[in-house]
Amino acid sequence: MQSTYGYVYVAQVAMGADNAQCLKAIREAEAYPGPSLVIAYAPCINHGLKAKGGMGKSQAEEAKAVECGYWHLWRFDPRLAEQGKNPFQLDSKAPNWDNFQAFLDGEVRYLSLKKVKPAEAQELFDAAKKAAQHRYATYVRMSKIDYSAE
Repeated sequence: MQSTYGYVYVAQVAMGADNAQCLKAIREAEAYPGPSLVIAYAPCINHGLKAKGGMGKSQAEEAKAVECGYWHLWRFDPRLAEQGKNPFQLDSKAPNWDNFQAFLDGEVRYLSLKKVKPAEAQELFDAAKKAAQHRYATYVRMSKIDYSAE
């Protein structure tokens, strides 16, 4: 929502998925002469990472979140629009949607719901995947907008 204002630097990052993109976003946000917002995916103890090593594997969990499309990496830098360039940069690759359910199943917060209410859980999981796919498609469209004529 903040990027729609047109004068706020906004980035969405996950250090475990792409530490170079994360560092670039933080540097751009710091250098931006106005309000900046960096939103980071950061698993916490309440996610209940099932991978051996638990929270010690949080960086790997971030990578899985991006790879399956649960989380997307992007940057919005208003300074680019002033140069006739698209201010929205989609940094994550096309997700492997086949891994979305496996990602959810790898966290206790989702698995516990699946055990208690399997039908309802699957309905919610399917809706979450559909929303993530819609979000990604929107990001792809935004990344293709031509700002050279503005």
